[in-house]
Parts: sequence; C-alpha cells; structure tokens
Amino acid sequence: MPETINHQRRTILLGAAALSAGVLPTVAGAAETLKVGLIVPMSGPFASTGRQIEAAVKLYMQQNGASVAGRQIEVILKDDGGVAPDVTKRLAQELVSRDKVQVLAGFGLTPLAFAAAPVATQGKVPMIVMAAATSVIPQRSPFIVRTGFTLAQVTAPMAQWAAKNKIKSVVTFVSDYGAGLDAEKVFVKGFTEGGGKVVDSLRVPLRNPDYAPFLARVKDAKPDALFVFVPSGEGAAVLKQFTERGLAAAGIRLICTGDVLDDDLMVSIGPAAVGVVSSHHYSAAHPSAENKVYVEAFGKANKGMRPNFHSVGAYDGMHLLYQALKQTNGDSNGEKLLAAMKGMAWTSVRGPVSIDAATRDIVQTVYIRKVEATGGSFYNMEFDQVDKVRDPGV
Repeated sequence: MPETINHQRRTILLGAAALSAGVLPTVAGAAETLKVGLIVPMSGPFASTGRQIEAAVKLYMQQNGASVAGRQIEVILKDDGGVAPDVTKRLAQELVSRDKVQVLAGFGLTPLAFAAAPVATQGKVPMIVMAAATSVIPQRSPFIVRTGFTLAQVTAPMAQWAAKNKIKSVVTFVSDYGAGLDAEKVFVKGFTEGGGKVVDSLRVPLRNPDYAPFLARVKDAKPDALFVFVPSGEGAAVLKQFTERGLAAAGIRLICTGDVLDDDLMVSIGPAAVGVVSSHHYSAAHPSAENKVYVEAFGKANKGMRPNFHSVGAYDGMHLLYQALKQTNGDSNGEKLLAAMKGMAWTSVRGPVSIDAATRDIVQTVYIRKVEATGGSFYNMEFDQVDKVRDPGV
C-alpha cells in the first residue's frame, strides 16, 4: 500500500524546453503560468493508458511550444492508479485548491471521471476527458469536454456492419461497468434491428484475468460471432484465451471495439489478432499524411512506442486547450475557455473532428478495420468508415 500512495503523489512538470528532464524551467518575464492538472493511471492494470496520454501531451508541447497566447503552460501529472475513484477525486481537489490548476485533464476510466466531475463544477474548471468513454460523462458537469470517444459511438457502426455481413447470431461479452453496458446496449439494438439474433449477453468483472468460464459458455452457445468490449490493456488476455479455448477453431468469429485491439498492445497480441474485425476512431495505420507524421514523431520520442487511441484523445485535448486560449487571448477564466471549446472543429491525426456545442462531446469518423500482418508486425487496417458519428445518446 505505501508504494501505491507514493505513485499517486508523484508529480511531473512537462515543458517543451526540458522534456527529457521532465521539468519546466522558469521563464523570465513570462505571463502568469496556466496550470493543467493531468490525472491518469501511471501504475496499476491500466498504466498503458496513462503512459500513452503522458507521451502525447509531451509530444504536443514539444511540437507547439510550452506557451500559447502569452501564457506559459505547466502540466502537473498525477497518478491515480486507475482503480479507486476516491483517489481521483482527492487528487482533483488538491490540484484545484492547493496547486491552483485552471484546467483538469486525463481520466482513464469512467468511474474516475465521475469522481472528478463535481470538483470541476464547484471550481468552474474546464475538465478535458481524454480517455473515459461512457456516454453520460459530459452530463456529470457543465465544465466537461471530451476529446476521446464514446463506446456507444464506436459500437453502433460495428453492430450495423455485422448485421450486413452474414453474421446472424452473436453473444455479447463486455466488462461490467458504464462503458461496457453502453456497448452492450448499443450493439444489441443495432444488431437486432439489422435482423440479427443475440443469443446471450455476458458481463465480466472489470479486472478479470480469467475469462475461461465465460468463454466456455460462448463455445456452448455456438454463435456465429462473439462481440467483445474490454478496456485497453485487457484485450491481449481475451484474445489469448479465445484462441486457447478453441473458439476460433470451432468457427466462432471475434468482432470487437478497437479497445480490444489497442495499437500499443498489437505486438504482444500477435498472430491471434489476424483477421479480427473491429470498429474504432483511430488506428496507427490510418493513412492520412497527418497521422504518418504523428506516428513517426511519437515513436521517435518514445523509443519506438506505437501511439494508440488514448494518445490521440490526449493530443487533441491539448490542441483544444491551445486553440481555446488563442480565442480568449490567454484568458483562462473557466467559463470563457469552455465557451471557446464548444463547436470547435479541426483536422486531427484521426481525421476530421469537432466538439458538439450542445453536448460538449466529440463528433468524428468511425472506421471498420481488419487486423493484418504487414511490415513485420500487426496493424488494424481500415477498409470502411462512417463519417460524422455522434454519440447515439444511450
């Protein structure tokens, strides 16, 4: 336990001029520093999410400078461990009251975003949700803006694709928390409306290394396909056990949201992923010129690490903040920043995105992808897309 607490209190300052050292130097004559409190899991089962978000924030500042509209930007990184909402809430409170941050950002999973939402409301501090994906998150505070995605948003196109592509029966298999329940509800609705049949709906504990009992039920049910959502970091275990338990050999297809086939983990998942079809808003193999530059720069700055969808939520979160500050001429008043963020649109490395002015949620393209072995590794290769997808409002 003491070790965990030490991780939670770890604070890192990020600045373009001293990224390698992780410390932002004092700039003589600079305007008042704008502080961003970045709360992500840097330890625990979802540490890959925090690692990707931190790396993307650093890269954005390296490319765009550590100041904007006359304001020096200081990012204070806090590790919440990813599993205890009370820790996230405490860190958010400390950042706002003690460290005087003017923006909160990050939030790896839904329960953690929920915990911080009242802090943002009370402090009138914009809260940029870069990762957590349950639909209702922006409704928990009028100061929340999301730059990642929602599970419902990326699930609906997969349900429609499955129904149109000779998959007639499915078992759904989701992690038992807000985002997973969103995915289950949206998939069942879309797939049955398309003429498909959902044979069973399985909900597994959020952190569950042994999926065998659930997969045994799937094998017995003999559906055409298994639809899976588990959060980033859990996909390798699911795919490994899916193969080992003989479901693939029994002719059951695996279809999923892109969280399962996290770009950061594709090398460790390996050949078991080949042929798996998924729907998501980002792939490291996205063919745009902007993304090719991003992937190369991200890998160069992070010892060859491949960026994933959480990194893009963070990269665009920083872009949103920088552009909003430009619109307010450096004024960091929470209500003014929020007003500038609403309705903003830009070309992301994932494609065109915008912030819905009414819901404060992201609107974006969702891609249908298939895993292929290419270039000596494994990638999610896009072959279809649905443009301007909004959260379906589950």
